[in-house]
Amino acid sequence: MSPLRAILGLRTTIVDALVPPTAVFAHCDIPCGIYDPHEAQISALTVLRMTQLIAELPKPAAGAKPEDIEAYHAKLSRYVSVKEAHAERTKAELRVLWGDYFTADHAKTFPTLSDSFWKAMKAASKARQSTATADAQELLGQVQAIAEIFWKSKGANTRRQPSLQKSGGEIVYPVPA
Repeated sequence: MSPLRAILGLRTTIVDALVPPTAVFAHCDIPCGIYDPHEAQISALTVLRMTQLIAELPKPAAGAKPEDIEAYHAKLSRYVSVKEAHAERTKAELRVLWGDYFTADHAKTFPTLSDSFWKAMKAASKARQSTATADAQELLGQVQAIAEIFWKSKGANTRRQPSLQKSGGEIVYPVPA
């Protein structure tokens, strides 16, 4: 290794130690042309499942052992954390579709497009804040509506198929026109 490369490598190491690099996440912003609403649907199904698990979680009885109360709170915390993370992930996936895939021409062709995204984003926020199964189901329904518009914009028909997940629900898939 040349002395110059060694010095530059050392400088980079020192700078990284003093000011650690920040991880950056993006779809790609090339644009690559690879878009799919599947991840948003899976995240919405996860929100639904976590909401179901929260509803099914038996509360400790009065006078329960401290370890049983602690176990309840640990499970509840995990379910809520995963539910909130996936509601946010749903929103992130939708933002990529809205900001990077859909165009003004799509908005003209699909006049409900903007409203569909607005409703889905609001539903994700509500599902994140709530533990009501109806709110999670509303989120899934809004995401499915966007998935149907997405595939129609690509010239495909769609079909809803059972997700075969414990949450139930359906996933929208493309079918060649």
